[in-house]
Amino acid sequence: MIHIKSEREISLMRQAGRILESTRQMLETHIRPGISTGELDRLAEAHIIAQDGIPSFKGYHGFPGSICASVNETVVHGIPSDARILKEGDIVTLDFGVNYKGYHADSATTYPVGTISDALQALLDVTKQALEVGLQMVQPGRHVSDISHAIESYVKPYGYGIVEDFTGHGIGRDLHEEPYVPNFGPPGQGPILKPGMTFCVEPMVNMGTKHVKVLKDNWTTVTTDRKPSAHFEHMIVVTEHGYEILTAFEKE
Repeated sequence: MIHIKSEREISLMRQAGRILESTRQMLETHIRPGISTGELDRLAEAHIIAQDGIPSFKGYHGFPGSICASVNETVVHGIPSDARILKEGDIVTLDFGVNYKGYHADSATTYPVGTISDALQALLDVTKQALEVGLQMVQPGRHVSDISHAIESYVKPYGYGIVEDFTGHGIGRDLHEEPYVPNFGPPGQGPILKPGMTFCVEPMVNMGTKHVKVLKDNWTTVTTDRKPSAHFEHMIVVTEHGYEILTAFEKE
């Protein structure tokens, strides 16, 4: 069942998004060669709690971190670790959520660490733009798969692999709700978008194959060819005339 949110619920999710964005802006200042993903995790947790939020990911189905920190070929669910030191030329995706008074926000961004190759920068640029292209399809009366089709149509000409094993998702009182929002497929299918629907759009794009596998820790998910992957995600609410991003705000 898809839950249509009230104005009160959207307001709480908007505040969760503000806490998330503030935390993201703080983390951006610390991403550099030599820092560990474990340190980034501690910084995020402290910042979220200081703003009266709760890290949504910590303890979720047993996940040990407050953020997912996915480096290079790790697509999603990278476990933060003091042993994982970021190096010049890496890319790292920070994916995390905030629970504010019982409502969640969720977003992800892939960052360069120092100077990266032109090929990696192109992967980041295409994936970020794919998110924008998908969001532009959000309009009451359209179908969820119109978003999916727009993302796939934009990415395919670049020859990248679009991850199919993980998708965008509804969000609210639960971190994952209906509808699910794939990054591929034909248009005109799935639920019809209605004002008050809240969900995350999140293209995951690989430099090589679309295929991924989960490692023995049951979380870390990598590309099967070990080529890099990028991931951008925003949480939105459908409005009467389009959408509002709930996880992107101007720096204060």
